[in-house]
Order: sequence, then structure tokens, then C-alpha cells
Amino acid sequence: MTPQHRRRTTALGLLLGYAADRLLADPRRLHPVAGFGQVAAAVERWTWRDDRLAGAAHVAVLVGGAVAVGVLADRSTVRNRALHTALTAGVTWAVLGGTSLDREAAAIGRLLAAGDLPAARQQLTHLVGRDTSVLDEQEIVRAALESLAENTSDAVVAPLVWGAVAGVPGLLGHRAANTLDAMIGHRSPRYERFGWAAARLDDLLNLPGSRLTATLAVLLGDDHRSARRAWRRDAGGHPSPNAGPIEAAFAGALGIRLGGTNDYAGRVEHRAVMGDGPLPRRADLERARTLARRVGFGAVLTCAAVATVRGSRR
Repeated sequence: MTPQHRRRTTALGLLLGYAADRLLADPRRLHPVAGFGQVAAAVERWTWRDDRLAGAAHVAVLVGGAVAVGVLADRSTVRNRALHTALTAGVTWAVLGGTSLDREAAAIGRLLAAGDLPAARQQLTHLVGRDTSVLDEQEIVRAALESLAENTSDAVVAPLVWGAVAGVPGLLGHRAANTLDAMIGHRSPRYERFGWAAARLDDLLNLPGSRLTATLAVLLGDDHRSARRAWRRDAGGHPSPNAGPIEAAFAGALGIRLGGTNDYAGRVEHRAVMGDGPLPRRADLERARTLARRVGFGAVLTCAAVATVRGSRR
């Protein structure tokens, strides 16, 4: 298979994998990401030390191992277009999480519509790490919307970008790094130093995806001008270099205000306000779900086109 054909099968695999995620959501059993998490937890028992170098070695072994598996799998199908397309589609389906994310947001919306705040708070814990126990309806919606925006990049757009750039190894490497960030990248006494490399690598790998996500939110949202203005003006106030542009662009596109005070198990953070509108209401969560689906669809078309164009230039 020529390099050009290889890139075209990659593009087709990305499209098919995205379609599988939309139709089937995450695999219910034997999920590869869950399996990787179990392996990572087992390895951590041997590698954990309270210093950055040990954390960097931990990340290098696990992410490097995922990339190596991707390289071997990719090479094993290099002579067969159908197998290469199927491999790329299967891996893409496994690493994407857009439909599961959308379903979590929808479940929160249904519970709020039924007036069941305690259940909505509990459901929200599936999406956020902040304390949800005393949030009112508006704060539940804000938290869900912010997570929906950020994770549209982390779980949909960014893996597609790396799939377009580096094929199956890129898909697996990004998901490995993102999973490690979720496991050890947060600030805590245990992971303050050991998790530093995981958090920094995740920031680096998600940078192109976050910019594409914000760009698509501007282009595909209801208010292009406000989305662009909020991105330029407000993104820098967010502590995350990647979440800032995304949440600001979503806030502007939807005509709402995001940001505020968040409580992370007693660690209180005061986030910069993004956007000019009112605090989001329940109906805005549905509008955000629609925008997230548009962004995901725009991203897979963009990434498939990038893969194809890159192939045609070789």
C-alpha cells in the first residue's frame, strides 16, 4: 500500500470510527481504555515516587508502550487497505467518547427537568471533579456545560487530530496520555510531583485539538462575533491553556456566562468569568449539546480532509 493509499484509509477509518461512536457509544464490556487504566494502576505500584522524574518515567513507559502497540498494529495491516481501514475505525471508536459524554449531559438535563436536584448532583459527578453536593440548578448546568465543552475537545476533537496526523499510534498515544492525566495529573499530596509530567504532556497534546474546537465553536455556533470576542478577551483568565479558549468560545457562541467559584474537595478556585450573557439555564445545556455535536462532526470532516490532503502530497 502506497503512503497515499495509507493516508486515505486512515481518513476513511476516522470517519467510520466516528460514526460507530455516534451510533454505539463506548464499548460496554472489555473497554480498551479501562484495560489501559488497570495496567497503569498496576505499574504505578512499582514506579511511584514523590518526585517528577519518577512520574516522567511512568508516563514515558505507558504512553510509549501504547504508541509502540499502535506502530506494530499499523505495520501489520500496511499491505491490506481493508484491514488498515478496519483497524483505524476500531481504534477510533475505542478512543472517542463523544456520545457517552452527550448522554451524561442529557441525563443531567432530564433529572433537572424532573426537579430531582440530588440525583442531578450525583449524575454530575460522572463529569466533574468539583464538589457537587450543594450546587443549585444554575451551578449544576454551568458545571455540566463547562465539562461538555472541555471534553468535546479531549474526548473527540483532539484524538481525531492525532489520528489524522499520526494514524493509529497517534490515536493510542493521545488516549494513553489523556487517561494518565485523569488518573494522576490532578493536584493532590500524592500526585503533586509524580503527576506533573502527565499533566504537562496532556496539555501539550491537547493544544491543537483545543484550538480546533474553539475555532469550530466560533464558526458553527449561533453567535460567531460574540464567540470570537469571548475567546480573545476571556480565555487567558482560565488556569488551563486549553480549556480557556474552548469554554470562552462556547460561552460566546451560546450567549451565556461561564466561570465562577468551584470547590474541589475543599480547594476553592475562583475562575475568571467568560462571556457576556446570563448564567446558563437548563435550556442552554441542550443548546450546548447541539453545538458539541456540530463541533464533533466538523472536526471529523476536517481531520479526514487533512489526512487525505497529506496523503496526496506524498
